Formats: sequence, C-alpha cells, structure tokens
Amino acid sequence: RKWLCVMLTNTIGHHLTVHQAMIPRSLKPFSYICGNRMLSGYKPKNNVKDSYKILELEEGCSLDDIRNSYRSLAKKYHPDSGSITADSEAFMKVEEAYRVVVSDVANKKKSNENKEEEEEDQFKSKAPQHRHYLSFEGVGFGTPSQREKQYMQFRVDRATEQVLEYRKQKLESQYVATDLMRAKEVRQSKKVKITQAVERLVEDLIQESMAKGDFDNLSGKGKPLQKFSDCPHIDPMTHNLNRILIDNGYQPEWILMQKEIRETIERLRKSIVASRSKLGEPMTPYRQKQWNQICEQFIEDIRKLNKRIDSFNLVVPILSRQMVHFSADKEIIRAQKTYKALMENKEASNSDTKENEQENVKRFGWKSSLFKWLNL
Repeated sequence: RKWLCVMLTNTIGHHLTVHQAMIPRSLKPFSYICGNRMLSGYKPKNNVKDSYKILELEEGCSLDDIRNSYRSLAKKYHPDSGSITADSEAFMKVEEAYRVVVSDVANKKKSNENKEEEEEDQFKSKAPQHRHYLSFEGVGFGTPSQREKQYMQFRVDRATEQVLEYRKQKLESQYVATDLMRAKEVRQSKKVKITQAVERLVEDLIQESMAKGDFDNLSGKGKPLQKFSDCPHIDPMTHNLNRILIDNGYQPEWILMQKEIRETIERLRKSIVASRSKLGEPMTPYRQKQWNQICEQFIEDIRKLNKRIDSFNLVVPILSRQMVHFSADKEIIRAQKTYKALMENKEASNSDTKENEQENVKRFGWKSSLFKWLNL
C-alpha cells in the first residue's frame, strides 16, 4: 500500500509531513493550500475591533505599526521563544488578530482606490473636449486614439535618435583617447630610439678608447671584479639582487618607515619646544591651561607614532633594527629641560653683550653713545 503524504503549514510557520491516515475526518472534506495560506473552510472568530484591541492598536494605523506590534507580541507569547510570558493560546489569538487586521487594512485600501478611480472617471467625463488635445506633448492630429499612436511613434523615434547620439559621442571619445595613446606611443618610441642611439655612441667610444690603449694604465687591469661582499653568510644571488635594487633607487618599505618615524619624532620635539618658548616664563594660569592642552595633543601624537612603530616592527627583517615606543612623559620633561637650557644660553649671551657694551663705553666714551643714539 502506498502512503499519501500531505504538506501542511502550522501557525508557527514550520512545515509538517502528515500521513493521510493521521488527518482527522473533520478536516478531510476541506480543501487546503500549501504555504502560509489558511484552510479554505477556516473563518476568523474575532471581529475587527477585538483584533485591534488584541494587537494593542487603533483603527487607521499603518501596516508598519501592525507588523511591529505583531512581532513584539509574538516574541512575548511564542511558545518557542523561551520567555516567561510564553503562551500558545495567546499566540494563536495574536496571530488570528494579525490576519484579521491585515485583511481589513487591505480591504480599506482597495475601497479607497476604487473611490479614487470613480472620481477620476467622473472628472474625465465632465472635462471639456479640447482638454484632450493638451496631452501627448502636442504631437499628432486626429482622434485621441490616432494621436496616441502618433505620440508612441514619436517617442520611439526620439529614443532612437538619443541612442545614436550617445553612440556617436562614445565613438568620438574613443577616437580622442586612441589619438592621445598614439601620440604617447610616438613620444616613447622617440625616447627609446634616442636612448639606444646614445648607448651605441657610448659603446663605440669605449671600444675606440680600448683600441687606443687609454685603459691600460688603470689599477684594476687584469684583476677580477669584486662581485660579492666580504660577508660569507650572505647569499651571492640575494646580494646581487639587492645591489641592483639599490642602484636603481629602490628602498625597502621598512627603511622608509624608519625614516618617517625619525622625522616625525624630531618634528614633534621641535614643535613642543617652540610652543613652550612662546608661553614664556613665569606661566600664568591661562598659559598653564594652554600648556596642558599642548601636552595632551603631544601625548595623542606620540600614541599614533607608537602605533606606527608597531607596524614597523612587524615588517623589519632584522631583530636588532626593531624600535621601542616613545614615552610622552619623558619627551615632555626633555622639552622642558631643552627650554631651560635655551633660556640659560640666551641669558648668558645677553650678559656677554652687556659687558661688551660697557667695555665699549669705557673705551670710546661719548662717541660710542652718540653712534648708538644715531642708530636708534
């Protein structure tokens, strides 16, 4: 005996496989549909007002409000949600109310659309006859149906012209690009020819000098070339590749990063010393506040620089070349010491200039004072 299987969908949304023998007789006469649709013999128990109350909504709400309310109540009462308030009967009521409300909203929307169509038909019937000739962008003549056909043909012709114009512009742009590429290729070919001519000229001059014996007096004549470095642990092939890269101006990434880090720390040190010099001595409360802000910005810059150092340590190939983090507090103390040293040097230079002026006054007397007054 072959068993017939029927796919039904329960209210939770899970698919169930049920044998025909397991279906009660009360449900067999009703026709069913697979999917999320209800059985054809099903009739809702709740009316529209009760359904709105169950969903905690008011009539006239939007579909988004209905969906949001249904989702929140489903999370609250769904038997598989695992919450304390889970209740299968309450969830069944919520789902039934949701279907009733959605169908009510759809019916209202459909009735409103029918009313609008009826109003439009009434308005069209009452409109004067000459109004019809204001449509179709003023194209065509004859009856409205004839003018509509002419207008459709006009739109097809206009679209065809636009397509042709677009293709024309595209081809023109391509030709311009190809002309530019050809000019560029001509310049490059001329450059290559000039380079090759210069190389041939240099090679001819070298051969001529060798024939004349101009290279016989060189100190390295008859000796092998120094191809490899003195370090025996370096692979000759790697050494040659590195030498070729260096000769052509290539620098590894970690060398550039190391250079950038050093330049950045020097710039930060100079900037904080210059900022401290601008504030002067002694510092007022307002200047102390400015200095605190400068220190905070300096600490942030040092933090970013330390991140850059971490990236450098990941790519540097030699362990001894790795760098340590900079301490913002130590750098601030160093900047203050540098500022004090600059102030002491400035005071010492000022005292020296004063002593020299006094000696000049003693030596030259009133003449030096007169010259000084004239310079002022």
